[in-house]
Amino acid sequence: MNRYLGRGQSRPCERQAWPSPPWLVALLTISLLVAVSAQAQPALPRIGYVYPAGGQQGANCQVTIGGQFLDGVTNAFVSGDGIQAAVIDFNKPMPQGQFNNLRDQLKGLQDRKAAARRWPNSTNVWTAADDKTVADIRDKILKNPPNRQGNPAIAETVTLRLSFATNAEAGEREIRLGTSSGLSNPLVFRVDQLPEFSQPAAKAANPEADRFRERFGKPTTAAPAKSEPRITLPAVVNGQIMPGRADRYRFHARKGQQLVAIVSARELIPYLADAVPGWFQAVVTLYDAKGKELAYDDDFRFHPDPVLHCEIPKDGDYTIEIKDAIYRGREDFVYRMTVGELPFVTGLFPLGGKMGDPTTVTLEGWNLPATQLTQENKRTGIHFVSVSKDERVSNALPFAVDTLPEGRDQEPNTEIQRAQRTALPIIINGRIDQPGDVDVFRFEGRAGDEIVAEVQARRLGTPLDSVLKLTAADGKQLALNDDYEDKASGRNTHHADSYLRATLPASGSYDVHLGDTQHKGGAEYAYRLRLSPPRPDFELRVVPASLTTRPGASVPLTVYALRKDGFTNEITLALNDAPDGFTLSGGRVPANQDQIRVTLAAPSTSGKEPFHLQLEGHATIEDRAVVHPAVPAEDLMQAFAYRHLVPAKELQVAVIGRGGVRGGVKLLTPTPVKIPAGGTLRVRVGFFAPRMAEALQFELSEPPDGITIQRVSPNREGAEIVLASDAAKTKAGLTGNLIVNAFAGKPGGDGKGKGVGNPRRAPVGSLPALAFEVVAGQ
Repeated sequence: MNRYLGRGQSRPCERQAWPSPPWLVALLTISLLVAVSAQAQPALPRIGYVYPAGGQQGANCQVTIGGQFLDGVTNAFVSGDGIQAAVIDFNKPMPQGQFNNLRDQLKGLQDRKAAARRWPNSTNVWTAADDKTVADIRDKILKNPPNRQGNPAIAETVTLRLSFATNAEAGEREIRLGTSSGLSNPLVFRVDQLPEFSQPAAKAANPEADRFRERFGKPTTAAPAKSEPRITLPAVVNGQIMPGRADRYRFHARKGQQLVAIVSARELIPYLADAVPGWFQAVVTLYDAKGKELAYDDDFRFHPDPVLHCEIPKDGDYTIEIKDAIYRGREDFVYRMTVGELPFVTGLFPLGGKMGDPTTVTLEGWNLPATQLTQENKRTGIHFVSVSKDERVSNALPFAVDTLPEGRDQEPNTEIQRAQRTALPIIINGRIDQPGDVDVFRFEGRAGDEIVAEVQARRLGTPLDSVLKLTAADGKQLALNDDYEDKASGRNTHHADSYLRATLPASGSYDVHLGDTQHKGGAEYAYRLRLSPPRPDFELRVVPASLTTRPGASVPLTVYALRKDGFTNEITLALNDAPDGFTLSGGRVPANQDQIRVTLAAPSTSGKEPFHLQLEGHATIEDRAVVHPAVPAEDLMQAFAYRHLVPAKELQVAVIGRGGVRGGVKLLTPTPVKIPAGGTLRVRVGFFAPRMAEALQFELSEPPDGITIQRVSPNREGAEIVLASDAAKTKAGLTGNLIVNAFAGKPGGDGKGKGVGNPRRAPVGSLPALAFEVVAGQ
């Protein structure tokens, strides 16, 4: 019996046609192990900050990026056109052990030099070569000393030289690093029109290295005393806030100027995993020449980043100061502050319009060229409104376009007796005009009808913290909602918009009450209120926004389905106009599920630059075919605990390395595989070289509880993987994808995707996603 055949199988002819003497098996296994080890994935690069986080059109600048696992950095990639990047330096703190060895060598050389001076003889000679050795050791220590107090996640730095074309489009971009091990995550990087001023790049304090520097008369890493650089307005100033420090800038201004200072800090780095509240909370203060405080801001309405506005009282010098609210600081406390008599839109009304019907929008703000504009509303979705003055573009506010009929809030409608009558479906544009105001809307409904009431306000840039209440004609409360989490709004930490869904118990009149939870109000407290039957729909997020794989290999990614208004149907995933050679496996979000892990297989050849890919989801909603894009996103942690899906602009895939695999790895068992509850299932996997399976170990990555790999048996095609299902933990009807990771080396962990792996193992890649369904055991 051939040991690679299944139970009960006997194929003597095939056995004779496949001689495998022990020496050949050993040679093949060693060769394959070397091959797959060459494909092993080291830790992927991760970047934590970029400073400065932007530059001016037509200028050049030097940029520092801090992160981890940045060895072998070769490139920087900035999304969009008009920016050229070159790597000019890389610094990595040396390990403490290497520092200790070099320090001991240096001490030994210095002792020998002293002895040669005291007791010169033929065997105790100090040469020019010895001087060079001392200088070399000293330079190594001074360039990259260890830092026990530094944050490892941002301790390595890469210095770039960026050149901006004069026609480089202004606005938000993304920057990534490319290294020998892969592509980093993206960070926000801006292109602006105004002149830029940047403070020198900050360095974390390093007392041990400073003591060594002092011995050689070199500058220490201690932050120098801050001056007040003079800037000419308008300008963008860049800086990094270190512990206990504040940055101050002096400028001249004229009486009557409407000065605006717009800070970007959390907009650049939305979340810090190891800081509370989870971001750099900037505060900004304006002083006159005598040090008197004229204006202060610690946020703009509900936005953590402050925006300061002040009418200049007289001609003269002024100072603007920026710091952290509680005097924290670190290299990744990066800011960009735009200062000048700049256009800034503080609010608009209405917050949206109906597709196909032009909408006249009223603007509020400072230094605006006009107070009204017309939106053409050619496409549904969220669009952005901005204005220009003297070729300077203002900030942009969101504007929603929908297909439902639109209406306006009509006062007085603050109580049931004066409720505003309306017909469904409708979107009402209104305001909570004054503190304590409540808007009441009445509609007629039939028993059994489902009604949805949804507020869009905070997500559209207004400070309203809404509360919704549904009551029957007799005043009885049927439903109430204050906050409703929208995972598509990944930058929000307070999901202040309200949402409720209810079934009407009887035919008759019903009232929807809308107010502010904190009883606040004013012209800026605008909203859009949707009253309609449920409109099932979905959005998609794909994580992460940067992927790295080898030619011919597969890499996993996660797709989140953000379902709306009770949508439960299956969603089919597909690549949209992908470059040749890319394929998606497991591209199906099962009905009623909110996420799925899939795999992306790369072409058999590498690329010089990352590939830009787009995923989309297809579904049937009420007999209509619906297609939505899958928005790239990063799964970011806030303050040690909370997680957010923060959208990115592009999904980029780096295909690196040599030795592309033609044919790669294939699933030979038809999918979805049917795993009996409480039973086992054999899955056949084909490899480009069958004996490769003998050089690998296989583990499930984040499998559903109760599904494990029982054993793996190499065979003529590649391998047979036996999956087991625990009847106590898995029930019939469970569906999804299984991700199987391959490792070169000895086994580690518990085979279930849990436990500590063997550090000597090298991850090789993933098999194509294996779609499965748990069925009733036989």
